[in-house]
Amino acid sequence: MKKLICFVAFMLPFLVGFKGEVTRAKGIEFYKGSFAEALKASKETGKPIFIDVFATWCGPCRQLKKSFRDDAVGTYYNKNFICFSVDGETAEGRVIRGAYNISSYPTLLIVNQDGKQLARTEGYMKPYILINFGRRVIP
Repeated sequence: MKKLICFVAFMLPFLVGFKGEVTRAKGIEFYKGSFAEALKASKETGKPIFIDVFATWCGPCRQLKKSFRDDAVGTYYNKNFICFSVDGETAEGRVIRGAYNISSYPTLLIVNQDGKQLARTEGYMKPYILINFGRRVIP
């Protein structure tokens, strides 16, 4: 009986951890690099760039992050776009804010390989609305 209890106690963390991995939502995988590097990746892949401009103090931005973790949103955006997220209060974020005349957070943009704006929206969006925003450019 002691062996059984020890075995169950030993295996329990592995079983719980495994279950958590299976059920975790994937969501959008944001590009890790600069905007210039994201533009280069866009040119190489032919995919437009989805840009999330946020601020850490912004409540709607934090809510939008939950929509980014949605499986359907991640599947659609990861397949069709180079996804890039930038804090608008950083040096790179200020450059992007100036280039695209951004005055509020969150602002979402879709730009082509040359950086030309194709679509724009502001504010929080539920997952299905976020997918519809992307479909303005890629149905």
